[in-house]
Amino acid sequence: MLGTTIREVRKARRLTMVQLAEQAGVSQGLISQVENGRADPSLETLRRLAEALGVPLFDLFQDGAPSPVNVLRAGSRVSVTTPTGSLTYEKLSPPSATLEVLRGRLEPNDVSSVEPHAHPASECVVVESGAMVVEVAGERIELSAGDSATYDSRLPHRYLNESGSVAAFLVFASPPSF
Repeated sequence: MLGTTIREVRKARRLTMVQLAEQAGVSQGLISQVENGRADPSLETLRRLAEALGVPLFDLFQDGAPSPVNVLRAGSRVSVTTPTGSLTYEKLSPPSATLEVLRGRLEPNDVSSVEPHAHPASECVVVESGAMVVEVAGERIELSAGDSATYDSRLPHRYLNESGSVAAFLVFASPPSF
Protein backbone atom coordinates (compact mmCIF):
# COMPACT_ATOMS: atom_id res chain seq x y z
CA MET A 1 0.00 0.00 0.00
CA LEU A 2 2.82 2.46 0.85
CA GLY A 3 4.46 2.11 -2.57
CA THR A 4 1.15 2.38 -4.38
CA THR A 5 0.24 5.53 -2.46
CA ILE A 6 3.61 7.14 -3.21
CA ARG A 7 3.18 6.32 -6.91
CA GLU A 8 -0.37 7.73 -6.97
CA VAL A 9 0.63 10.96 -5.22
CA ARG A 10 3.72 11.31 -7.46
CA LYS A 11 1.60 10.89 -10.58
CA ALA A 12 -1.10 13.25 -9.29
CA ARG A 13 1.66 15.85 -8.82
CA ARG A 14 2.86 15.07 -12.37
CA LEU A 15 6.33 14.15 -11.17
CA THR A 16 8.55 11.58 -12.80
CA MET A 17 10.56 9.19 -10.65
CA VAL A 18 13.67 11.17 -11.60
CA GLN A 19 12.09 14.46 -10.46
CA LEU A 20 10.88 12.98 -7.18
CA ALA A 21 14.27 11.40 -6.55
CA GLU A 22 16.03 14.73 -7.14
CA GLN A 23 13.63 16.67 -4.91
CA ALA A 24 13.85 14.09 -2.12
CA GLY A 25 17.62 13.58 -2.42
CA VAL A 26 17.37 9.83 -3.02
CA SER A 27 18.08 7.59 -5.99
CA GLN A 28 15.59 6.86 -8.76
CA GLY A 29 16.24 3.16 -8.15
CA LEU A 30 15.07 3.50 -4.54
CA ILE A 31 11.87 5.25 -5.67
CA SER A 32 11.21 2.41 -8.11
CA GLN A 33 11.86 -0.26 -5.46
CA VAL A 34 9.58 1.46 -2.92
CA GLU A 35 6.77 1.98 -5.44
CA ASN A 36 6.97 -1.68 -6.48
CA GLY A 37 7.05 -2.96 -2.88
CA ARG A 38 10.60 -4.31 -3.09
CA ALA A 39 12.11 -1.94 -0.49
CA ASP A 40 11.06 -0.48 2.85
CA PRO A 41 12.33 3.09 3.14
CA SER A 42 13.78 4.45 6.35
CA LEU A 43 11.93 7.04 8.41
CA GLU A 44 14.28 9.75 7.09
CA THR A 45 13.64 8.68 3.48
CA LEU A 46 9.88 8.71 4.12
CA ARG A 47 10.16 12.23 5.56
CA ARG A 48 12.05 13.37 2.45
CA LEU A 49 9.54 11.76 0.10
CA ALA A 50 6.56 13.22 1.95
CA GLU A 51 8.16 16.67 1.91
CA ALA A 52 8.97 16.43 -1.80
CA LEU A 53 5.40 15.29 -2.50
CA GLY A 54 3.94 18.01 -0.28
CA VAL A 55 1.97 15.66 1.99
CA PRO A 56 2.12 14.76 5.68
CA LEU A 57 4.21 11.61 6.16
CA PHE A 58 1.42 9.50 7.62
CA ASP A 59 -0.83 10.29 4.64
CA LEU A 60 1.44 7.95 2.69
CA PHE A 61 0.10 5.08 4.82
CA GLN A 62 -3.61 5.90 4.38
CA ASP A 63 -5.93 4.35 1.83
CA GLY A 64 -9.39 5.49 0.78
CA ALA A 65 -11.43 8.67 0.64
CA PRO A 66 -11.94 10.87 3.71
CA SER A 67 -15.18 10.68 5.70
CA PRO A 68 -16.85 13.47 7.73
CA VAL A 69 -16.28 11.38 10.88
CA ASN A 70 -13.11 9.35 11.15
CA VAL A 71 -12.40 6.73 13.75
CA LEU A 72 -9.04 5.10 14.16
CA ARG A 73 -9.29 1.87 16.12
CA ALA A 74 -6.43 0.94 18.41
CA GLY A 75 -5.58 -2.12 16.34
CA SER A 76 -5.47 -0.14 13.09
CA ARG A 77 -2.88 2.48 14.00
CA VAL A 78 0.12 3.03 11.78
CA SER A 79 3.55 3.35 13.33
CA VAL A 80 7.02 4.03 11.99
CA THR A 81 10.31 3.19 13.62
CA THR A 82 13.83 4.25 12.78
CA PRO A 83 16.08 1.47 11.45
CA THR A 84 17.94 1.39 14.78
CA GLY A 85 14.64 1.09 16.66
CA SER A 86 15.54 4.09 18.82
CA LEU A 87 12.50 6.20 17.87
CA THR A 88 8.94 5.12 17.19
CA TYR A 89 5.94 7.25 16.26
CA GLU A 90 2.40 5.88 16.33
CA LYS A 91 -0.32 7.97 14.69
CA LEU A 92 -3.26 8.39 17.03
CA SER A 93 -5.33 10.75 14.88
CA PRO A 94 -7.51 9.40 12.06
CA PRO A 95 -6.76 10.03 8.38
CA SER A 96 -7.53 13.52 7.05
CA ALA A 97 -7.62 15.09 10.53
CA THR A 98 -6.57 18.73 10.63
CA LEU A 99 -4.82 18.10 13.95
CA GLU A 100 -2.23 15.35 13.93
CA VAL A 101 -1.65 13.42 17.15
CA LEU A 102 1.35 11.11 17.51
CA ARG A 103 2.61 8.97 20.36
CA GLY A 104 6.39 8.90 20.45
CA ARG A 105 8.88 6.67 22.20
CA LEU A 106 12.53 7.70 22.31
CA GLU A 107 15.10 5.28 23.67
CA PRO A 108 17.68 6.33 26.29
CA ASN A 109 20.63 8.42 25.08
CA ASP A 110 19.21 8.94 21.60
CA VAL A 111 17.82 11.71 19.38
CA SER A 112 14.79 12.01 17.12
CA SER A 113 17.02 13.09 14.23
CA VAL A 114 20.73 13.69 13.78
CA GLU A 115 20.10 17.24 12.57
CA PRO A 116 17.18 19.44 13.61
CA HIS A 117 14.49 19.69 10.92
CA ALA A 118 11.72 22.18 10.20
CA HIS A 119 8.28 22.00 8.60
CA PRO A 120 5.31 24.38 8.39
CA ALA A 121 3.19 23.72 11.47
CA SER A 122 2.69 24.50 15.13
CA GLU A 123 3.53 21.71 17.55
CA CYS A 124 2.93 20.85 21.15
CA VAL A 125 4.85 18.05 22.83
CA VAL A 126 3.72 16.53 26.14
CA VAL A 127 6.03 14.17 28.03
CA GLU A 128 4.06 11.20 29.38
CA SER A 129 6.94 9.46 31.14
CA GLY A 130 10.68 9.85 31.44
CA ALA A 131 12.45 13.06 30.49
CA MET A 132 13.69 14.65 27.29
CA VAL A 133 15.11 17.81 25.83
CA VAL A 134 13.25 19.71 23.12
CA GLU A 135 15.75 21.62 21.02
CA VAL A 136 14.21 24.50 19.04
CA ALA A 137 16.40 26.89 17.02
CA GLY A 138 19.36 25.91 19.18
CA GLU A 139 17.54 26.52 22.49
CA ARG A 140 17.35 23.53 24.86
CA ILE A 141 14.18 23.04 26.89
CA GLU A 142 14.30 20.24 29.48
CA LEU A 143 10.97 18.49 30.04
CA SER A 144 9.93 15.87 32.60
CA ALA A 145 6.79 13.74 32.87
CA GLY A 146 3.73 15.99 32.69
CA ASP A 147 5.61 18.95 31.17
CA SER A 148 4.72 20.34 27.76
CA ALA A 149 6.16 22.80 25.25
CA THR A 150 4.58 24.48 22.25
CA TYR A 151 6.65 25.91 19.41
CA ASP A 152 6.68 27.02 15.80
CA SER A 153 7.94 23.95 13.96
CA ARG A 154 9.11 26.10 11.06
CA LEU A 155 12.12 26.55 13.34
CA PRO A 156 14.66 23.69 13.24
CA HIS A 157 13.86 21.29 16.08
CA ARG A 158 14.43 17.80 17.44
CA TYR A 159 14.04 15.73 20.61
CA LEU A 160 16.89 14.36 22.72
CA ASN A 161 16.70 11.74 25.43
CA GLU A 162 19.80 12.22 27.54
CA SER A 163 18.52 10.04 30.38
CA GLY A 164 18.95 6.36 31.11
CA SER A 165 15.26 5.53 30.60
CA VAL A 166 12.76 5.59 27.75
CA ALA A 167 10.92 8.86 27.11
CA ALA A 168 7.26 8.51 26.09
CA PHE A 169 5.55 11.58 24.70
CA LEU A 170 2.65 12.92 22.66
CA VAL A 171 3.01 15.34 19.75
CA PHE A 172 0.15 17.50 18.49
CA ALA A 173 0.74 19.24 15.14
CA SER A 174 -1.40 21.49 13.03
CA PRO A 175 -1.50 21.26 10.14
CA PRO A 176 -0.43 17.60 9.94
CA SER A 177 3.10 17.30 8.70
CA PHE A 178 4.49 13.97 9.82
